[in-house]
Amino acid sequence: MELPDILAKSDPRERLVDHLAATLDGALALRRRVGEIALMEQVTEGRFWSAICLAALCHDAGKIPDGFQAMLRGATRSWGERHEVVSLGFLPALVEDEALLAWVSTGVATHHRSLEGGRGSLIGLYGGLSVAEWRDRLRPLPDLVAVQLLDWLACTAKCAGLPASSLTPEELDVVGEARRVFELLLDRWELPAHPDEGLAAVLLQGAVTLADHVSSAHGSLHGVQPIGARFRPLLEKAFAEKGQTLRPHQAEAAEADGHLLLRAPTGSGKTEAGLLWAAAQVAEIARRTGGVPRVFFTLPYLASINAMAVRLGKLLGDDALVGVMHSRAASYHLARAICPEDGDDERVEAAKKAVSRAAATRLFRETVRVGTPYQILRGALAGPAHSGTLIDTANSVFVLDELHAYDPQRLGYILATARLWEQLGGRIAVLSATLPDALARLFQDLLDHDVRLVEASTEDAPLRHRLGLRKRHLTDPASIGEIRSRLAAGDSVLVVANNVADSQLLFTELEANADAAFLLHSRFRRMDRSALEQAIAERFGVGRDRLPGLVVATQVVEVSLDVDFDCLFTSAAPLEALLQRFGRVNRIAARPPADVIVHAAAFAPRRRGGEDVADGVYPRTPVETGWHILTHHDGLAVDESNARLWLDEVYATEWGQEWRAEVLRNQTVFTEAFLGFAHPFVSRDELTERFDELFDGTEAVLERDRDAYEADLAAGHKAAGRLLAERYLVPMPNWATPLTRWEKRLGVRIIDADYDERLGLGAVHGPAAQVYQAGEVL
Repeated sequence: MELPDILAKSDPRERLVDHLAATLDGALALRRRVGEIALMEQVTEGRFWSAICLAALCHDAGKIPDGFQAMLRGATRSWGERHEVVSLGFLPALVEDEALLAWVSTGVATHHRSLEGGRGSLIGLYGGLSVAEWRDRLRPLPDLVAVQLLDWLACTAKCAGLPASSLTPEELDVVGEARRVFELLLDRWELPAHPDEGLAAVLLQGAVTLADHVSSAHGSLHGVQPIGARFRPLLEKAFAEKGQTLRPHQAEAAEADGHLLLRAPTGSGKTEAGLLWAAAQVAEIARRTGGVPRVFFTLPYLASINAMAVRLGKLLGDDALVGVMHSRAASYHLARAICPEDGDDERVEAAKKAVSRAAATRLFRETVRVGTPYQILRGALAGPAHSGTLIDTANSVFVLDELHAYDPQRLGYILATARLWEQLGGRIAVLSATLPDALARLFQDLLDHDVRLVEASTEDAPLRHRLGLRKRHLTDPASIGEIRSRLAAGDSVLVVANNVADSQLLFTELEANADAAFLLHSRFRRMDRSALEQAIAERFGVGRDRLPGLVVATQVVEVSLDVDFDCLFTSAAPLEALLQRFGRVNRIAARPPADVIVHAAAFAPRRRGGEDVADGVYPRTPVETGWHILTHHDGLAVDESNARLWLDEVYATEWGQEWRAEVLRNQTVFTEAFLGFAHPFVSRDELTERFDELFDGTEAVLERDRDAYEADLAAGHKAAGRLLAERYLVPMPNWATPLTRWEKRLGVRIIDADYDERLGLGAVHGPAAQVYQAGEVL
């Protein structure tokens, strides 16, 4: 067998040399896109990208053994060994610089498995074995092919301008050299690494793994950033066509150099200001690093992410330039691709394309991406599965829109990661209509480089809302009667409850009184929620003809829909949440101040005990403090310039001091647990489970939908079929997992529960029902 006959992949078949060349091309493309990472070049003494490219070139050289080739050709089911350890045997003849060899071997060995811990770790498989044992397990190996491959590797490396030796040794002992390099590698990473070295190792691993995945998928990385030097003229032209110009805070953001804190009310062009800032930072980072910075725009809710992706696609003139980063990205692409009249064949074809588009984003193709902060935070899990996220964030621009300051745990984690982004050459902006000084100070204290605070003027801002307080609960009969009177008057009414159970109760009481009524919360099947959001946007969207009707919702409405109502009735909540809810009413100030009515919350401990919470959701102190502040403005029109002062008053309390301490504690916890990288190649399976518990919920299929789910799985091939079936999934929090049963054959959780297309998930039945109380918030 000759080198051209050696395979790297079996389905479809791909020659080894073709795959190695494509992976090197992927690494070179990644180098051009990321650019020079100053800290990494310092740590590796200028070897960082050379090590990545050489490791990408050599990562699968160890696939030449007869056993591996027999597996690829179907002669045997499994080889049972790891090809990456064999790949190490080619490196000493190729890399003369010992320090460079250490980094290259690190990238080669770790692109699939952890060195230590977890399933099939390399130490567990090969640590402590003698040379003879290595030879028994890894040979036979075609010696002629090995020499040919080494010559090809040396020639290819030289042509790419990489520091590789072109001298072929008289004898090539691939397995013996592989064991020697493996032992050196274990010695290198046995003791805790310096934090910067550990980070460099993880980034190197991520770059090699990403280049490998791009090569295997026959994909490519976008090499142009549309939000760059040409973006401001594009936006100014779009404004001019509408008879508008940049507002002062937008122009100021566009001129800022460094990190940004932007405080701007709803309707003031906050998003455009953030994008103008991002364009300026892209130009500066590109000049400094020679790369193509990526822009990450994060939002807290899926619906708002989807809407922003559409908005950016229109603004940039091509939605293919924008990636969607969240757990349901493929569903988003499918929803945009299908029409109601499509048949089964059209749906399957659309599902295949949607899967491909989402897969391209997971391979970091686009240079503009919209998602949740937590999708980017997953890079902290490192390892072969997540380290690619970290290398992609280097020298990037991050726009964090509408951070929820009152959640100290998640905010602490985001702060910790923002500091890492800065270390890797990134720039961070925080955009908020209600940015409290306490949150601004956290970012100013955390980040080393300049943090510019830009505020939109509110001097001429029209008064949009008139505040009213009710000491009774939102579900009180008198409250329901007041809402009915507004519906009878022909108003469009938004009612926001703090939990699902209250929202369902209110909807049941009120729907008969409305010309059109909708209930929106997080416990609907995906397809039902998508239909609800579309129907709500069509009837109550900003700029549409005013129509009467009712929407009852939970927190999901706060920043997820661009809607506009005549009045609001809401349960008391933290001030940030209330101000977001107010923003759904008289959104563009086209009318006199509209009523926003806030009802007292009910306080009680959660079922497992502990401190009192508002309606089972929010901590008591910030809700009560906010309520006390609002009592001074009951019956008055709300001046939005006062909103920050209200928030500052909340955070100036003893609770605010405790909140700050809790944020900083969580920042430290996340840094030490996830961002230390002292042992960069020890399995992080346990950390992954902890992360998923913090940020990811679970999903289940109703017992009544089980057969339909299975039919959809069979309708499309693999991922496409699963995507079609996902329309039946109902989101649930992780703690609700015991209410479900796992069906291994279908790969999904099943829940036996009441469900109504108008009301969503109801009471749970079956063996797990005793741990669920009717009306409890899922």
